[in-house]
Amino acid sequence: MDRRRWLQLAAATTAAWTAGRILPAAQAATPSLRILILGGTGFIGPHQVHYALSRGHKLTLFNRGRKPRQWPGEVEELQGDRNTGDLAALEGREWDVCIDNPTTLPFWIRDAGQRLKGKVGHYIFLSTVSVYATNDTPGAVENAPLARYEGTDAMQETQETLRANMALYGPLKARCEQEVTHWFGDRCTLIRPGLIVGPGDETDRYTYWPVRIARGGVVLAPGSGTDPVQFIDARDLAEWTIRMAEQRASGAFNAIGPAKTLTMREMLHGIRAALKSTAEFTWVDTEFLEAQQVAAWSDMPVFVPGEGDSAGFARRSITRARQHGLSFRPLATTAADTLAWWREQPAERQARLRAGISAERERELISLWDNRKK
Repeated sequence: MDRRRWLQLAAATTAAWTAGRILPAAQAATPSLRILILGGTGFIGPHQVHYALSRGHKLTLFNRGRKPRQWPGEVEELQGDRNTGDLAALEGREWDVCIDNPTTLPFWIRDAGQRLKGKVGHYIFLSTVSVYATNDTPGAVENAPLARYEGTDAMQETQETLRANMALYGPLKARCEQEVTHWFGDRCTLIRPGLIVGPGDETDRYTYWPVRIARGGVVLAPGSGTDPVQFIDARDLAEWTIRMAEQRASGAFNAIGPAKTLTMREMLHGIRAALKSTAEFTWVDTEFLEAQQVAAWSDMPVFVPGEGDSAGFARRSITRARQHGLSFRPLATTAADTLAWWREQPAERQARLRAGISAERERELISLWDNRKK
């Protein structure tokens, strides 16, 4: 281990102690696994690759080869296209574990199952909490009812049909889970993350808040501040996925954070403290936001009212995942690292966030709210 890597690990350990717990060390695992990652170059994949290499695993990536990367170790790369059924590069090969990151379409699982059944010892599928039928029950666990696909034929759905009707997302992911179980039985793991955040997130969901708070001034904040929020740093999710591969743990797991209940107020104030910002918050109620057609989640990222049909949206149980080693880096680290990553992006990328409201719209809403109070 070189000095730079040692210092990085020492810093991570110190930060973890500060947060009251220790992160799993990036050290060689026993035994070394042959891991196939479907995808591997998107948001989560690179973190998986770096962590798996640090633990001594042998990696193969399968993707379309459109995002070439430099890796800090030996990585085999195979090319194909699951949209067209081109999985020939997987023929005649065997791996200990397959991690499926990008799948939203059931026929992708079917095609992979046909080629990998009996060829991989364990299959890990990155699913989503959107597979659940409802979000109204706080503390819901993994056996809660799942969304049902009501279309004609799930195997005929494509990325185009999904983009045209995003309401299909949860039901199709649930159908993907069924297909995973069909092909791999009890030798599979279903990981259900919620909002995935941190450096590298191209959606700007969550990123909006560190960027906005760092700018200072009066920040429009949604709700009363007591609504719960849940999300997970992509690095925590990626590293835990590799540890789950080492465990060969089976079944479904909600993979969301943080470890304890976090409110919207605590999140925003925590970001402000981490960034040493002087921003001030103006909290506006959900009725006002709805009347002004300001949408939760998209216009006000991370936020969903913690009542009614969404009372359990950000209160899902993570007990099972915690029992299997899911851990979280400090929230301040996620905020600071996200902002640092954002500031490294090209000027044209920083010109407009892909989530949240514009500065002009924010000022307009704050003015309307202040006049209403007067």
